Amino acid sequence: MPPPVTKSDLFLGFLRVALSGFGGVLPWARRMMVEKRRWMTEREFLDLLAVCQLLPGPNIVNVSIAVGSRFHGLPGAVIAFTGLMIGPFTVIVVLGVLYAGYGQHVAPVRGALRGVSAVAAGLVVAMALRMAATLRGRPAALLVAVLGFVGAGILRVPLGFIVLALGPLSVALAVVERGRTARGLTPPP
Repeated sequence: MPPPVTKSDLFLGFLRVALSGFGGVLPWARRMMVEKRRWMTEREFLDLLAVCQLLPGPNIVNVSIAVGSRFHGLPGAVIAFTGLMIGPFTVIVVLGVLYAGYGQHVAPVRGALRGVSAVAAGLVVAMALRMAATLRGRPAALLVAVLGFVGAGILRVPLGFIVLALGPLSVALAVVERGRTARGLTPPP
């Protein structure tokens, strides 16, 4: 069993996550919380992420607030959020000052940033594949994931319509799955 999560663990953990990623830190957050520090299981992370994706705002901000709140209530939420935001805020302010003074020399930097964005996209794809592995043995959950991907990624259906269509379906399928597990008809996930 992992040691208890302290407030300084929350702050430093989310600060490291924020400074580790560029263009997307959710894969780094998952790795820190699930694999390295074992603050939660993969299933708990997926459930938390699913809820945070339905809330307005950036997913990683919602995750930091939810995780901080889980371990230390409102102070933990503020501490985790601050840890997540203070590093990037400082970097952006410094870059803004540098850009204002030296903006005419930025062309080579733009090319480097495009390369870094490709790395960030690769990290998101890797996280999605790793998360998809947890759907093995859960055909209903896999069906909802595939329908969501086809709707958003291929058919370009607006996310709101996908949530309205697949939200109730996924809840119904989860209730059925939980009932089957409770009756011993299927092993627990």
